[in-house]
Amino acid sequence: MLKIQTVWALVLSMFAFHSFAQGNANDRLTLFVGTYTDGGNSKGIYIYSFNQEDGSFELLGNAPARNPSFLTLSPDGTRLYAVSECNDGQQGAYSFDVSEDKQQLSNPVFQSTVPLNSSGDELKRSGADPCYIFTDGKNVLTANYTGGDISLFPLDEEGRLEAETEHIEFEGQRPDKVAHIHCIVPTPDRRYILTTDLGNDFIYRFTYNPSKTQEGGQLLDDMDVIYQVNKGQGPRHLTFSKDGRFAYLINELGGECTVLKYENGRMTEVQRIMADEGGGHGSADIHISPDGRFLYTSHRQKKDGLSIFSIDPQEGTLKKVGYQLTGIHPRNFNITPNGKYLLVACRNDNSIRIYRRNLETGELTDTLLGIGVDQPSCIVFTK
Repeated sequence: MLKIQTVWALVLSMFAFHSFAQGNANDRLTLFVGTYTDGGNSKGIYIYSFNQEDGSFELLGNAPARNPSFLTLSPDGTRLYAVSECNDGQQGAYSFDVSEDKQQLSNPVFQSTVPLNSSGDELKRSGADPCYIFTDGKNVLTANYTGGDISLFPLDEEGRLEAETEHIEFEGQRPDKVAHIHCIVPTPDRRYILTTDLGNDFIYRFTYNPSKTQEGGQLLDDMDVIYQVNKGQGPRHLTFSKDGRFAYLINELGGECTVLKYENGRMTEVQRIMADEGGGHGSADIHISPDGRFLYTSHRQKKDGLSIFSIDPQEGTLKKVGYQLTGIHPRNFNITPNGKYLLVACRNDNSIRIYRRNLETGELTDTLLGIGVDQPSCIVFTK
């Protein structure tokens, strides 16, 4: 079955590639795709041109990396950072230089998420399975799922990774649970860093002070539990509204989306609404449309697809407006800057599925086009 799906994705890719040359150069984006390389045929990070006006695309090349399952760009777009999601002692993070035309990655630097002086079982456990990466242009942080910890890497003057300087473990926060750190997000006021713990059902808040590196102090300190979801919900990914007043949390195991009001480093629950329609206990990603009017969440294991919500601009609350079936195991997804297309990394289909967005209703239409790539897991756009 998987081989048939892969062939179909490649056929769709050939069709879209054929039409790419007709697009306007001003509408072209660079698309970086993170993948899983273990157990498949992927070579690492793939680079495409994508036309956000007509949905066509073209493969530009790839950069070798092991399990670069989650990616992020530096604020100025000159560096790409990726996790290496492993748990065999080789776990870590990469930095790449992005060419001026945004079409190539070069000068890879790898740094381990395993703390210095680790040995024995610690080599496999500490920093294991980094699954999310964040940068503010000064430092890079990874959320390490199996390790249940956070790694912090300073950047040199060229924006390349240096060795880990801080390693924060979360084991023992709740005696009956094992920590699984899943994402790292700055607050809109940039005063704090938030991280989700799927294992303990917590959102943690840290005071973030990059200037402390010059004083030899910790960048992340004053840890506090800012919010606790219902037991067993499993908080995964978090995003903020355009005005920064509300945060939206997707819970992987319970399938709920939680709306939280944010103010001065505190969060207050506003709404809980079921997003997963299949009960698969595999909710994954969450994003808001560029105009701030609609929110989307992805769901795996059963009835794989995306939930679509409209956002009340005053109250921040959500209203369900639709559900779009996708390919198998929709992990990460992303929306083009002009809002016209939504791309879904369907890992077990070995394809990125392309959907056209209705800008007025938020609903999606399957274009029947797909990018054939082995085990895609993350999608990042840049101009």
